[in-house]
Amino acid sequence: MSDTRQSLADLANLTGQQAPAAAQPTAAAPAASVDSADDAAPVVNVPVLPTTPLREQQIDKQGRAYATGRRKDAVARVWLKPGSGKITINGRDQEVYFARPTLRLVINQPFGIAEREGQYDVIATVSGGGLSGQAGAVKHGIAQALTRYEPVLRAPVKLAGFLTRDSRAVERKKYGKAKARRSFQFSKR
Repeated sequence: MSDTRQSLADLANLTGQQAPAAAQPTAAAPAASVDSADDAAPVVNVPVLPTTPLREQQIDKQGRAYATGRRKDAVARVWLKPGSGKITINGRDQEVYFARPTLRLVINQPFGIAEREGQYDVIATVSGGGLSGQAGAVKHGIAQALTRYEPVLRAPVKLAGFLTRDSRAVERKKYGKAKARRSFQFSKR
């Protein structure tokens, strides 16, 4: 039993009308030939992705993209512009401000996903929270600013999850408890 599926282009050929532009077979997905009825694979038309970005570039008069990043209690204001890859946080170099290599690795993740290492200068001001939260806030801000400077990069950066604000925070302390869930030590006597 063979299952022959037809597309809108085949339907247009039957009726003698021209098929819509979206239904035309694309060069990226050639029609597969069917050898036997058992392995009949349906021919799927792959939609052609638009080459123009869905959003427009957002830059200021100095040619920079601005974004705000947040993580825990930290808030980072990030300006991104083309350059040599220098990252400045609160007026200090990233190696000085974030001494731990893991924090510097977190900051550079958006550039690694977008394959833009060393192509942009970053100036960031961070306040609130600790160093880990501040590094996460700068990463979120860099990812947002990168997609505003180059809207084409939105898809890979969003797929990596860098555009979503990480909402995890410390749970509040409850009354009658030592911490959020930890009870006081039980005493038999």
